[in-house]
Amino acid sequence: MVSANMTAMRRRNCFLVVLFVMFLPFCAFVIFSAPAGGSEQMLLQRLAELQVKLQYLDSMNREKQEHLQQLSQRIQLLVPIDNNTDFGATSAPLKPEVKMILRNISGTNAANGINPPFMLRLPSTYHFLPHLLDDPHSLKLGYLMSKGRAGVSVVLGIPTVRREKQSYLIDTLTSLIDGMKPKEALDTVLVVFVAETDLEYVLQIAKEVEMRFPAQVDSGLVEVVAPSPSYYPDLSQLRTTLGDPMERVKWRSKQNLDYAFLMSYCQPKGTLYVQLEDDILAKPNYITKMKEFAIEKTALKKPWFVLDFCQLGFIGKMFKSAELPWLIHFFQMFYNDKPVDWLLGDLLYTKACSGEKPIEHCKKEKAELWLHYRPSLFQHIGTHSSLKGKLQKLKDKNFGKLALFYGHKNPEAFVTSAIKHYKTYSLQRAYEGKTFFWGLLPQAGDCLTFNFSAPILLKYYLFRSGNVEHPADKFYNTTVEILPINTEDYVVIGKFNSTGIASGTVEETSKPISSLRLHVHSDSENWAILSEIMIRGDRAR
Repeated sequence: MVSANMTAMRRRNCFLVVLFVMFLPFCAFVIFSAPAGGSEQMLLQRLAELQVKLQYLDSMNREKQEHLQQLSQRIQLLVPIDNNTDFGATSAPLKPEVKMILRNISGTNAANGINPPFMLRLPSTYHFLPHLLDDPHSLKLGYLMSKGRAGVSVVLGIPTVRREKQSYLIDTLTSLIDGMKPKEALDTVLVVFVAETDLEYVLQIAKEVEMRFPAQVDSGLVEVVAPSPSYYPDLSQLRTTLGDPMERVKWRSKQNLDYAFLMSYCQPKGTLYVQLEDDILAKPNYITKMKEFAIEKTALKKPWFVLDFCQLGFIGKMFKSAELPWLIHFFQMFYNDKPVDWLLGDLLYTKACSGEKPIEHCKKEKAELWLHYRPSLFQHIGTHSSLKGKLQKLKDKNFGKLALFYGHKNPEAFVTSAIKHYKTYSLQRAYEGKTFFWGLLPQAGDCLTFNFSAPILLKYYLFRSGNVEHPADKFYNTTVEILPINTEDYVVIGKFNSTGIASGTVEETSKPISSLRLHVHSDSENWAILSEIMIRGDRAR
């Protein structure tokens, strides 16, 4: 028995020694490579970054220790105990005074109490979610598309569910990926959690993500994960709380379990975890800004628990991955009681506040654990909530103004549109880069035509439909066509994809063109916006 415990201790100590040996040269490098001018601040930031990383690695080590402890306990229960040899094998040597007492009371019930064949069992996830015991596969992943990337600085968690009206997921992923620099993308994992148990729907989402972002999936930047159907309890058996109707109770209770699942999956993947939603926009360079803010506060010895990069709901909340178990277990314990953002506030209250002190003191203590970044790095764009019938129009006022269009200088042309425009949002003004085009209900056969004043050799084109305020107002089933000079028939060179974008390059051997048009092939249920028109080409000689 002592041998089993000693083996576990040796493994743990070996791991810590290896960790120390690995990071000692790094610490030396950090200290001696800091620039001479203003080096103190740089040194503090680098050490703070190392501190956060070590905290994450320590949490991973504790996980391994837990597994070893469980194995050791099972061995102890299996190996027979000899109470006649030195009063039984114990996890630690007995002091001489204790041995003397045992000899004096040998043969009594009191003496037989040393090293009993009983192990204390602490409550686990199964205590709070007993339905998980009904299926041995309840915590097994239902679906996973991943390259196994781990050990990164930032993990972004994005839960998504089936929406009755409209999905914003691809727009959200586009914004998040476009907002990263190549170096940032190498040190990040973006996990899409499809919180549905319909495998057909999960596969549909995974395929759409891979088709839209093949390079990011192949590199390991983007992952898609889904739970086992038995992960969720019978939601119809939930208690009604807060006076909410049952549908809302089901919705918010499931959301709590979704967050707990996603955080549990993401926790071992990186040092910092950021909770997002599937209907947001991100500012450029947001990864570096979040990391720098986290390191800055750590270097200043701020004992933060959550860093807030958006003022709405649970969007843009950053946590140290090592501290995610606090949230995971809290959500599991009280998933049926309150919404997820309320539970976060309750956890902070429990950690920071005392009932014996005034409320102002509590607010101050909570503010030291929950730090806010200004201006916000994320904006909520969704209108139709995943809760049936709920409209969500809240916007983060600290995010700043959103770009509704992108203007470019295009070749001189006479433009016409078979689609009537709304107010002053005409195609001509959009082509000139003054606003966006906003047309009423495109019909099959409608065309937006650009007749160039002089023929051009087309090199590149980009048409972006929809914008952040009206993401559904896109061009659907619409082709990009060109008319080469001295011909009468248009030639198709591209089409709008599922995200509402049509773009492409044209071979240098192509003939000069006199016209380009967007050709609609089916009736649309929405209005249509062109938020960006870019045509690049040289004037033909």
